[in-house]
Amino acid sequence: MKRIIETPLKIKKMKLLRFGRDFKPDEEVILRDYLAIERTRLANERTLLSYIKSSLYLLLGGITVIQLKNYPDLEYLGITALIFSAIFFFIGIYRFTILKKSLKKLYYKSESGKTEQQST
Repeated sequence: MKRIIETPLKIKKMKLLRFGRDFKPDEEVILRDYLAIERTRLANERTLLSYIKSSLYLLLGGITVIQLKNYPDLEYLGITALIFSAIFFFIGIYRFTILKKSLKKLYYKSESGKTEQQST
C-alpha cells in the first residue's frame, strides 16, 4: 500500500505587469547576445510606438463619438474610449521603462565583467 505524503503547495505570487525582470545572466555577453539585446531594445521601442498609436486612435475615436449630436446615447462609449486611451498610454510607457531598465542593467553587468577581465 502506497503512502501519500501531504506537502504544502508552494504557490508563487505573480505581480501584475511583471515582464522579464527575473532574468540573470550567468556568463559574459558575447557578440550574438549583444545583438540580441539590441534587437530587443528596438522591439521595445516599436512596441511603445504601437501603444501610443493605439492610444491616439482611441482618443480620436472617443472625441468623435462624443461630438456626435444625433446620437447622445453613445456619449458613454466615447468616454470609455477616452479612458482606455489613457490606460493604453500609461501601460505602454510603464512596460517600456521596465524593459529599458532591465536591459540597461544586463548590458552594464556584461560591460563591467569585460573590463574586469581585460584589466587582469
